[in-house]
Amino acid sequence: MSQNISRRAFLINSTLAGAIAPVIAENAFAAGANSVADVPKINIFSKHLHFLNYTDMADAAKELGFDGIDLTVRPKGHVLPENVETDLPKAAEAMKKAGFTPLMFCTAVEDAANPVDKKLLETASRLGFKYYRMNWYKYNEQQTIPQLLDQYKDKMAGLGQLNNQLGLTGCYQNHAGRLVGASMFEIWQILQKADPKSMGAQYDIRHATLEGGLSWQTGFNLIRPSIKTIVLKDFVWEKMNGKWAPKSVPLGEGMVDFKTYFKLLKDNKVDVPICLHLEYPLGGADQGADKITVDKKVVFDAMRRDLKRAKELWQEA
Repeated sequence: MSQNISRRAFLINSTLAGAIAPVIAENAFAAGANSVADVPKINIFSKHLHFLNYTDMADAAKELGFDGIDLTVRPKGHVLPENVETDLPKAAEAMKKAGFTPLMFCTAVEDAANPVDKKLLETASRLGFKYYRMNWYKYNEQQTIPQLLDQYKDKMAGLGQLNNQLGLTGCYQNHAGRLVGASMFEIWQILQKADPKSMGAQYDIRHATLEGGLSWQTGFNLIRPSIKTIVLKDFVWEKMNGKWAPKSVPLGEGMVDFKTYFKLLKDNKVDVPICLHLEYPLGGADQGADKITVDKKVVFDAMRRDLKRAKELWQEA
């Protein structure tokens, strides 16, 4: 092999195996976007690249045509919270070498008074990151829902104060299920004491559609002023063993009304960082496995396909 072949070229030849088609024109169009009517910049969730080290993760994301990486800095993530001071700089440097600016990271942060959470946010701030997703709060049987939501309001306010000091923005993701935040009204409520400049929501249209059904636009309208980041993914309802359950599918193949959703984003000028998730079966990459059971090409093909589809749906909206 020629000594002039770059590491990135080597990565393509050795791991992508011809899976990545040229995306120069597509990247040029995205890079030239200067309004929300244009194709937006889209980050990839590093959860789906846990099988790669920091350098290969960043190089693959770049070659696939993504504009950045939403880095997992949490238990079982790309960076473990206990190693944040040593490993997060390495990950950030790998991203910079690939041409990315550190921007988004996903955490299990819950409380500004927790020294582990505080150290994690301080380290990320020094490295230039700007937006993080926090952990989900839980309900319990010992206190009423209103009592717990009042407590979580105070925690969100505390995180907002710390974020202001560090130049960060925290985001609470809406997520289907029994945790706090399946409903936009819960997230809206726990944000009431927090500084709106430094605390907000990570809006997930997949979970909003799953939980909101025909009323998801009502929830969107409520939380819209607080949306700081966005997640893209899709699902269908499927009957298995006599019970209905949600099943994740490739983007644009499920129940999410992306054309209506993207038009709402355009009309309301919601211009925030966007992250693509792939939670349908991909040999473990969908669940953040560090060893996968399919060829890397399968994962890369899925990422390239969903990225392309997201841009098509945006233009069609």
